[in-house]
Amino acid sequence: QVQLVESGGGLVQAGGSLRLSCEASISIFRVNVMGWYRQAPGKQREMVATIGRGGSTNYADSVKGRFTISRDDAKNSMYLQMNSLKPEDTAVYYCNMNWGRNFWGQGTQVTVSS
Repeated sequence: QVQLVESGGGLVQAGGSLRLSCEASISIFRVNVMGWYRQAPGKQREMVATIGRGGSTNYADSVKGRFTISRDDAKNSMYLQMNSLKPEDTAVYYCNMNWGRNFWGQGTQVTVSS
């Protein structure tokens, strides 16, 4: 069974930075696209950023220019560098990868205070 484990969340003041990590229990070389999603109470889970095998990236308009997604296939890991954080970035952040079915991590809480 594949497992995804997120880490790096926490509490930070507006304007600060956090780096999230997602470690997969199996090889991620076969995963064409993987990404970070987030969900706040009362809101739908939304895509934050995705990255493909060739390094192509997509970002939600709300985080473009502030967040950077990356992957290290040798370490079976994916990362999200978050800079210039805003209170509206507060959410549980989830790692997502697909091996024929979608798999999700348990989530890591990011709280940005104003």
